[in-house]
Amino acid sequence: MNIKNLIVNNHIQTNTLSKNDSKILLIKYKKIIQETQNNINNSKKTEYVLNKNYKFNFSFKDLKNFKKFKTIVLIGMGGSILGTEAVIELLRNKIKKNIFFLNNINTEKIEKLKKSTKLQKTLFIIISKSGNTIETLSNFFSLNILKKNSKNILIISEKKNNLLFSLSKRMNLSHIEHKENIGGRYSVLSEVGIIPSYLCGINTTRLRKHLDSSLYGKNSIFLKDSCIKLANLLIKNKYRNLIFINYEPRLEKFLFWCQQLIAESLGKKGKGFLPVISNAPKDHHSLLQLYLDGPKDKLFYVFSPVILKNSNKINSKKFTSGLDFVNKKSLIQIKNSQKKAMIMALKKNKIPFREFNLKKIQEETLGSLISYFILETIIVGKLAGINPYDQPAVEQVKKFTKLILS
Repeated sequence: MNIKNLIVNNHIQTNTLSKNDSKILLIKYKKIIQETQNNINNSKKTEYVLNKNYKFNFSFKDLKNFKKFKTIVLIGMGGSILGTEAVIELLRNKIKKNIFFLNNINTEKIEKLKKSTKLQKTLFIIISKSGNTIETLSNFFSLNILKKNSKNILIISEKKNNLLFSLSKRMNLSHIEHKENIGGRYSVLSEVGIIPSYLCGINTTRLRKHLDSSLYGKNSIFLKDSCIKLANLLIKNKYRNLIFINYEPRLEKFLFWCQQLIAESLGKKGKGFLPVISNAPKDHHSLLQLYLDGPKDKLFYVFSPVILKNSNKINSKKFTSGLDFVNKKSLIQIKNSQKKAMIMALKKNKIPFREFNLKKIQEETLGSLISYFILETIIVGKLAGINPYDQPAVEQVKKFTKLILS
């Protein structure tokens, strides 16, 4: 797949597919891809979030009063916050505001935030699709910022009988409706991710510009090939672990978003990939032995670093002659060599992998990458006979938690 500033190479060996399996999945894929394209044009479907004419439940001019805030605190859990974290971290150099994420129950973090930030001059964006997420509500209430007619609180939730929506009406707080058909892990390109990204100064029009780029031309061939091969691996349940080998630190938050997307969408019926984020080259010195010589149950995604120009070069000869091979090499060159060596080892050991090479990080590239993973995950789930939209086990734990606290 080749999108501007993004190249993806597939090295999942074809011998994992029998001719019969391949034929069956190909027939099924053709039906699913047509259904997916129809769903993108249907405002009642999850895939509608990828529609180029997506209609938001707000007007950008309505956000004018929120743009004045220089500090933003985003409160949410899972898909309500992970996608935005990914966008903010990857485009951090374009952001001139202070932004904090409350994405877990962390007492120390909240107390530190209270002491270091002027809460009355801070914008708080509280996001929960259901409007009842216990961690989100707990963090919100623990800050003691809730007052009637507050102008620095913005709530995003479904417009239903839930705690956050009811609270917004009772306390006269700004509220924007979360679309019912778009689950949290698919919501980064909807109101959920677009509003905080816009308020941070990111060009959200460019972020949503090429969301259908993987559906047409040569890219559609790559999507088909990948979905069929991944579905085959999922059905056979041989490769249970999906390892993200990450050579670009700014991608870490994006990979956490991918982790939830894949785990929550495909981890059902005794099947699924366990996504593990492995930062490199650090993990070369802790996990690489297991990766290459341990159980052959792992699929690897290798994320390449952005190549920076004019990186300082090492003068090793000044100190020793034992490191001549790194003399006049930059840190980026060294890391890139380690990535290439990893790929060589994966090929030699016939381990299935894909390589994601980001030449440059910009809004269009990020939007295309997000939309690709959304499409691929939904299609792979359907090919494998798995519902990619629900999360029944998660709901079970939520019910048990409420029971214990009651």
